Amino acid sequence: MSSDLVIVYHRQPYEEVEEHGKTVFRENKSPNGIVPTLKSFFGRVDHGAWIAWKLAEDVKNPGFEQRIEMNDVYGKYTVSRLPLTSEQVREFYHVTSKEAFWPILHAFKERYNYDPVDWQNFRDVNRAFAEAAAAEAALGAVVWVHDYNLWLVPGYLRQMRPDLRIAFYHHTPFPSADMFNVLPWRREIIESLLAADIVGFHIPRYAANFVSVARSLLDVTEVARAKVPDQWINEGTGLTERSVTERLEHNGREVQVSVAPVGVDVDFIEERAASKETARLGADIAAELGDARLILSVGRTDYTKGGVEQLQSFERILEAHPDLHGKLRLMHVSVSANRGMEVYAAVQDEIEQTAGRINGRFGKLGWQPVSLMSNAVPFDQLIAYYQQAAVAWITPLADGMNLVCKEFIASRTDGKGVLVLSEFAGAAVQLSAAVLTNPYSHRSMDHAILAALEMSDTDVRARMEALREAVARDDIGAWGDWHRIAFEDVAHAPAPRDQASRLSA
Repeated sequence: MSSDLVIVYHRQPYEEVEEHGKTVFRENKSPNGIVPTLKSFFGRVDHGAWIAWKLAEDVKNPGFEQRIEMNDVYGKYTVSRLPLTSEQVREFYHVTSKEAFWPILHAFKERYNYDPVDWQNFRDVNRAFAEAAAAEAALGAVVWVHDYNLWLVPGYLRQMRPDLRIAFYHHTPFPSADMFNVLPWRREIIESLLAADIVGFHIPRYAANFVSVARSLLDVTEVARAKVPDQWINEGTGLTERSVTERLEHNGREVQVSVAPVGVDVDFIEERAASKETARLGADIAAELGDARLILSVGRTDYTKGGVEQLQSFERILEAHPDLHGKLRLMHVSVSANRGMEVYAAVQDEIEQTAGRINGRFGKLGWQPVSLMSNAVPFDQLIAYYQQAAVAWITPLADGMNLVCKEFIASRTDGKGVLVLSEFAGAAVQLSAAVLTNPYSHRSMDHAILAALEMSDTDVRARMEALREAVARDDIGAWGDWHRIAFEDVAHAPAPRDQASRLSA
């Protein structure tokens, strides 16, 4: 059965496990992952499809059903599992996406390495995703492609199926032209993205960077421009834009350049925050802390997350303020996202060495300044830590959005807690009531954490109230609603409605 909506995403929309010799599909454990929201779109169409990849030893004889039919609370949809060999995955994801694209997207040019890239393999994998989507899509269907490792899919799809309405959403930062144009495949990538009807980003800066790159490489014309909504103009971050291009014209086609920041499921988090189990876990944490105040840092092991720089700041604080010894505990959660990749292993080693040095220098009987966790924390337990933290310290060097800081805010139904946030996280554009810091500056980092610790209760509550309002306004439901309207505009209107009027509605 052909589908009115096809979602193209590298992950399958469930967890596939073996139980008693049978394959069972379970809902994803992550409550704030994007997957549940994407699946919710299937409830609004007669039939949908999801394109993902699945590891296979032989792509011609993969040993699993390549198409399975699902019928769950989200609706009826097909999951098309694209068989890829381990070598294809390594080249497509670990080498091209992570060694060439990732450092450029996050402006770490010194870590960029395209020598080992097999560009033809990247093309082949993207073409295979496009072919699978084209095979599933009904006439005039919406095909929604997600993230930078599928950059070439819109271009291939437009060639195969010019009848389709194609949307692309970029989940990472999008860099300036000076940075992006280091990629030797820059023109091919941008031509593919301009083959979409909608190209979406988290914040206006990333959209502006995309337009700048497109202008540097191709003949494009600005069709519409709008003022950025006031709630996204934050003087404290270097990521603020005051106006943004809404539509471009290229080769006779209009492309909508959209801005819609991903949020969290506030209702779900508040429900878990109010549970008896979370209260029990929180009481255990409070008892363990005693009189010490908890500073909580949660992120992945990645050079973009600034984990080492944050630990070094904590070390400077303890060195300069002996009166804080025994009174603070830093829980630093750094979870490996890409096992087996040397660059991330090196970052983890440095984090462990720095944490060990801090504990060796300042630790004493009954007090260890840093608790380092390298495994993912169960979500209910994480909410309990959020609720017990005096400060959430989220200071990536670069981050497309950062949902951890939004989880922290949503969990603080008590109105307490201070968020110290890097001005270079996309979320900083929305969260002006956070204590913003520049993670490249020792003085800024040290001052921000001290200011958070010394803040009056009145200021803490006022800031948290403003933060909670911002997170509730742009939650995951708002993100989904924005895209539903955008798809309807592309389907039924001669030109999309202005983004600014939609956002302010």
